Amino acid sequence: MTSARVRYADILSALSYALDLVEGQSVGHAVRTCLISMRIAERLGLTEAEQADLYFAALLKDAGCSTNSVQIHINFGDDHGAKKAVKLIDWTKKLDCLVFGLKTVHRDKSLPERLRRMVQTLNDPEAGMVEMTRTRCDRGAQIALQLGFGTPVAEAVRSLDEHWDGFGAPFGLKGEAVPILARILGLAQTLDVLVQATGRHAGFRTIRKRSGRWFDPIVVQAALSLEHDEVFWQTMGDDARNRALELATPATVRMVGEAGIDATCDAFASIIDAKSSFTASHSQRVTQYALDMGEMLGFDDARMAVLRRAGLLHDIGKLGVPTSVLEKPGKLTDAEFGIVRSHPLNTERILSMIDGFGRVTEVAAAHHERLDGRGYHRGIPAEMLDTDMRTLAVADVFDALSAERPYRGALPMAEVFAIMEREGGAALDLDLVRLLKEKYFESGVVPKLLAA
Repeated sequence: MTSARVRYADILSALSYALDLVEGQSVGHAVRTCLISMRIAERLGLTEAEQADLYFAALLKDAGCSTNSVQIHINFGDDHGAKKAVKLIDWTKKLDCLVFGLKTVHRDKSLPERLRRMVQTLNDPEAGMVEMTRTRCDRGAQIALQLGFGTPVAEAVRSLDEHWDGFGAPFGLKGEAVPILARILGLAQTLDVLVQATGRHAGFRTIRKRSGRWFDPIVVQAALSLEHDEVFWQTMGDDARNRALELATPATVRMVGEAGIDATCDAFASIIDAKSSFTASHSQRVTQYALDMGEMLGFDDARMAVLRRAGLLHDIGKLGVPTSVLEKPGKLTDAEFGIVRSHPLNTERILSMIDGFGRVTEVAAAHHERLDGRGYHRGIPAEMLDTDMRTLAVADVFDALSAERPYRGALPMAEVFAIMEREGGAALDLDLVRLLKEKYFESGVVPKLLAA
């Protein structure tokens, strides 16, 4: 169980690693963007309040990133690959867009089919980029406000991809109409992507070339002072998150209580479920089913709080699974299923970084384990799966069977429980299956979230 109050930076910096997965970036991208942004802000003389807002905007900059995953998958096939590749081109140039399309649009299709889809997708590349960016940035700004941050943070997220020359997205803001926090963040995120892909000095060369077009020249000058700062770049490795948590800013000492922790879990559950058109409200439903069982079993408030947070965040590792796999209507290949099987491990790695989330992590990461030890990701046997873990596993299977999936429609309740009872004892705890059956089948009560 978490302590009554924890540092908000501790929670959001850990959860930002999940956002890195959706964007196809190397883990730690948002944290490194935060470190670069804060050094630029220091050079520019931003106030403490502005720097605190910038800190949180950096960690939340990709909060809306899963919202356009399905559309990018439809247009390009591999949403993660396309998102990663587009960060390395100048999408305002049509030749760059053409080369990008040749490299990314549905690489698994025949050449004629790829060319046909390219014409559809890239007929007006700027309009397409604007549409997808608006979807992502508007949702990210909404989440920032939902989490209690003010307008400066929300507008920094919303204006992240605006350019100094007015040819950015989604609103075509120009010059100082682009909020200063967004001007800093836009450069910092691009610099990190370029440094990771092409090396530090090559990355800075690109930043120089885009000065006055993509980036505010004053912000560029502040950033250039970092190029040869060897001590700074040594902090950008595996220990970057710790360095970000140690920064001398009000952001790193801002505390959040139980209600704030729950609000954050709710917000990230919505990010998780937006990744696929077939998982809308999945995390909320699984959580409700688990809490219903917990209430019937007499769980106390502390235990229910853990179960709630584990339910909301159990699939956060699934943000690392390409939408092409999540949306696939047919049988998965062994390689694709291997990717799916890795998501509880990613969940464990992300949640284990949060101070006080030890028990939440244990329960959330075990949602695909089986009593016979043939589950994943750890393959642990029944004696290592406690009631809380078993409860979440039953809730997850119940929703998987009773909700629509890409390869089939939602199953009738009688069939859902027939399947679950057959799995009782081998995969699922039969007593918990029967408890849920009593709640939702024998009583004739339709789950509210499923009915909605």
